[in-house]
Amino acid sequence: MAPVGGTAVQDHVALAEIELCGELIIAASAAEDRLSLESIDEVLRVYEEREN
Repeated sequence: MAPVGGTAVQDHVALAEIELCGELIIAASAAEDRLSLESIDEVLRVYEEREN
């Protein structure tokens, strides 16, 4: 637990990763079947072209 004085350090990258993991878990639990790679990319906000 962080001291009351507010000296806790926040790792913004770790917090962003936790948020994305949470969004991915929510999407996976709401899906009827496995998420496609495209669906995962959409949830994780990946917008680069995939080579097939």
